Amino acid sequence: MPILHTIKAQLYENLLSNNTPSDYIARTISEESLNIKQICETAVSRGGADMSALALEHAVAIFLKEMAYQLCDGYSVNTGYFTAGTKIRGLFNSLSESYSSDKHNILFHFQQGEKLRAQIPNIEVEVLGIAKSGSAILQIVDISTGSINNLLTPQRNLKIQGRKLKIAGDSTENGIFFVNSLTNERTAVAANDLVVNKAKELIIIIPNLKRGNYQLEVVSQYSGSHLLKRPQVARYDYLLTVE
Repeated sequence: MPILHTIKAQLYENLLSNNTPSDYIARTISEESLNIKQICETAVSRGGADMSALALEHAVAIFLKEMAYQLCDGYSVNTGYFTAGTKIRGLFNSLSESYSSDKHNILFHFQQGEKLRAQIPNIEVEVLGIAKSGSAILQIVDISTGSINNLLTPQRNLKIQGRKLKIAGDSTENGIFFVNSLTNERTAVAANDLVVNKAKELIIIIPNLKRGNYQLEVVSQYSGSHLLKRPQVARYDYLLTVE
């Protein structure tokens, strides 16, 4: 099968490994985050659509809105490219206990489908070697739910693992921030909510964030042997969700 696509990746030390010398994990380099409008425009420009980009975007919006409606009624969805359904998180302490939004959470979950998996043989991975020696966020654990790289529980603990993450230096830009994906509003973690402050691990108390999707940023002058003149930013590529 011909190679049609290329994904670029960099290697990072595997912080969860006990091997010496260390082994490494690969992280893809995201070229850009595309929205529905951009995907529809590229579909038309590549010749993969027999309608205008505006019409395609309108049709996709209608489909996604109806899919969400059906998911909310308890139906599962299989598009061939992904499956979707609902999960309920939280414990029920008796057979007679009712669902409570204060104690339980509804979660929409998505998994790759057969048509998407069928594209994997068409992808070539170009490993660009070890990542630059700057700071990096490699894994995020919501301690309340055990969710990895996914959920955020406001007012509860979050473990951030990576490289050169320690908050150090006197710049006013330093800190840990949650950036709302829609509004770009930045919410800082209070200094006294930084519970553990180490190079490879931060533990914080999550601010009282509103529902939505967020990107995490760690800004610090820490570099290991000395402080940097200017802060460096470690930004986690994936969105984290407050339900």
